[in-house]
Amino acid sequence: MDKLIISPAPHIHGGDSIEKNMRGVIIALIPALLVGFYFFGLGALIVTLVSVISCVLFEYLIQRFLLKTEPTITDGSAVITGLLLAMNLPSNIPFWMVILGALFAIGVAKMSFGGLGNNPFNPALAGRVFLLISFPVAMTSWPVPSPLTTSYLDAQTGATALSILQGSDLDIPAITDLLIGKMGGSLGEISAIAILIGFIYLLVKKIISWHIPISILVTVALFTGILHGSNPAAFASPMFHLLTGGLLLGAVFMATDYATSPMNPRGMIIYGIGIGIITVVIREFGAYPEGVSFAILIMNAFTPLINKYVKPRRFSK
Repeated sequence: MDKLIISPAPHIHGGDSIEKNMRGVIIALIPALLVGFYFFGLGALIVTLVSVISCVLFEYLIQRFLLKTEPTITDGSAVITGLLLAMNLPSNIPFWMVILGALFAIGVAKMSFGGLGNNPFNPALAGRVFLLISFPVAMTSWPVPSPLTTSYLDAQTGATALSILQGSDLDIPAITDLLIGKMGGSLGEISAIAILIGFIYLLVKKIISWHIPISILVTVALFTGILHGSNPAAFASPMFHLLTGGLLLGAVFMATDYATSPMNPRGMIIYGIGIGIITVVIREFGAYPEGVSFAILIMNAFTPLINKYVKPRRFSK
């Protein structure tokens, strides 16, 4: 009698594959990338190309010559790491810093743990934080949006909406500017509408579920709403926090990373709430105006514990 042998969970079903899902994420990133290219011009294009090429090249070289394994660059994961790393960087950052960030993201945060599916931390965010700690001036010099500009390293710089809020200048961008992307910031985080279009696409294609992004956004809105209600002069409104910084980009594209986020809905919600709380604490009470990257990386470290203690009910029990 023939035996039916199956592999351990999780099982791929419904025609999904790593390559298919990665292609879907790349498509979802296109609107935000196009907005970044429009407002930051040549610099955004250079940073993106250098980041993607570097990530793909480093993954190939590490697998081919150090790990002596078959390269897997065709699965699209290195391309997405490169895109997300670029979208978390200023468009005027020197290209050699982008290469260093890509090397850290792929070589340290991903391949040193065994490659795709084994990394405990989001590689793109790890690369961003590495660059932020190593080159704080370059990583916090934000170009002023100038449609289709051809300037790169000599781009005029200004403050982000979050840094304006922490300073004495109260000239905060209008909500419409925050929605379309007419503000300083990383090249991929500035347009809320573009990111939300990608979010809807990912939901429709069932590449991600709503649990992590919505729990993050609801938590941030709730806690910033409480703070704003208690002292409107000292704390910004929930809408401002939702539309500024890397919150939407992080909630939709990085907190939902398969390898570094919990596996079941209850765990995802706990994970998202943790990210939201840490983000608000850093933004409102920390010295650094943005906290999404740190919040996601911190909760990445808690993902194994969440998976262990927050499990779905056993079938038929």
